[in-house]
Amino acid sequence: MAKGNSPAGPGTPATAVLDAAGVAYVAHPYEHDPSSGGYGLEAARALGIAAERVFKTLVIDLGTSAGRSPTAGGTLCVAVVPVSGSLDLKAAASAFGAKKAAMADPSAAERRTGYVLGGISPLGQRRASPTAIDESALEHETILVSGGRRGFDIELAPADLVRLTNASVARLRAH
Repeated sequence: MAKGNSPAGPGTPATAVLDAAGVAYVAHPYEHDPSSGGYGLEAARALGIAAERVFKTLVIDLGTSAGRSPTAGGTLCVAVVPVSGSLDLKAAASAFGAKKAAMADPSAAERRTGYVLGGISPLGQRRASPTAIDESALEHETILVSGGRRGFDIELAPADLVRLTNASVARLRAH
């Protein structure tokens, strides 16, 4: 696997992290369809890659465990799961040592990460959050995650993603 910036234009904070760490990755730009609702599945289709190898980055709010609403700005965490399935919020809460979790308010997720929805990368976030990656990532030699903008994924070894995000690995996807 080569390393380098996106051939589709300037790098992103995510690729800057990879470049600075000397981690090999492959940039996968594709034409984003604004009418697409499922960004991760769109990426898998556009790139011709099995959906089990393409992972979505979801921001969750553990503030609900203290009886607060998910929009009240509790503890935000990142869950990285395959686009072929969905996140089990109870499993995600458990992975972070909480009782409950909810999807974070979209605007809070964007403010926290510095990325727009559909382009949130687990790498190079404005403010790093505790991260957990679904254990299925380790079944693959490489996986794809958002490169920091819609229409741009990066392929890297899951072990590199775990190391660079200081992530825990747990079962996060729904059964």
